[in-house]
Amino acid sequence: MTTTWPLPAPVEDGAGARERGFPSLSLDGFAGPLDHLLALARAQKIDLSAISLPALVDQLVAALRRASAKIPLGQKGDWVVMAAWLVQLRTRLLLPADAAADQAAAAEAESVRTRLVALDDIQALAGWLERRPQLGHDVFARGAPEIFGLAVAPGQAGDVIEFLWASLALFDDPEQPDPATVYRPRPFDPYPVAEARDRICRRLAEAPEGVPLDRLLPDPPQTEESEVWGKTRLRSGWASTLMAGLDLAKMGEVVLRQGRDFGAIDVAPG
Repeated sequence: MTTTWPLPAPVEDGAGARERGFPSLSLDGFAGPLDHLLALARAQKIDLSAISLPALVDQLVAALRRASAKIPLGQKGDWVVMAAWLVQLRTRLLLPADAAADQAAAAEAESVRTRLVALDDIQALAGWLERRPQLGHDVFARGAPEIFGLAVAPGQAGDVIEFLWASLALFDDPEQPDPATVYRPRPFDPYPVAEARDRICRRLAEAPEGVPLDRLLPDPPQTEESEVWGKTRLRSGWASTLMAGLDLAKMGEVVLRQGRDFGAIDVAPG
């Protein structure tokens, strides 16, 4: 695994190195600033096997001791990091290029680096999503009101599960009523429209001048009925007669006339 280290532009002499804040080294096969030596080593333009590591470390220690208090501590740390890179590059020359352990370690390091990069990407994406406006919390869909957790709309609510259990309990009741004694309402037979159409045509034949619509209603039943049942049959007669009259007027067989202020409706032959 190779890590890129930003390096400044190399300088050629010791005076320039001191001006730029890098110690000057004098080794077998090289004389110049520390950053220039690292740049040449990484570019494989110098034979690192000819460089003496003890001499490199001794000169770096001497440079650190001679460094004045004006040089920041972080800059001195950069010197140590550069020297560490040189030592790492120098120690790689001691192992064969096809060493299995080196290849396995490099593969494992690359795998770890890939997972760390993926983890950073996932954390960055999660942070970005968390900062985004959330639907229903920060923004609301068009036409959807804000929900504060309190329902103010009137209405009846029922528990479907409880209703089903209550219904099943009726079948388990041993004292169920006798079906023969259960009240069943009398079926209602409304007046058909076809019968109302025939009745209108028959009565208009007897009265060519026309009659009010209420005189075309069906005759009341001969049996006695309750008040509610009688009103229901009356509404059914009105509805069937009016629909039959509108149907005949649409076909041009009758003429419907009505006075002002919603007066009585008169029916005459067409």
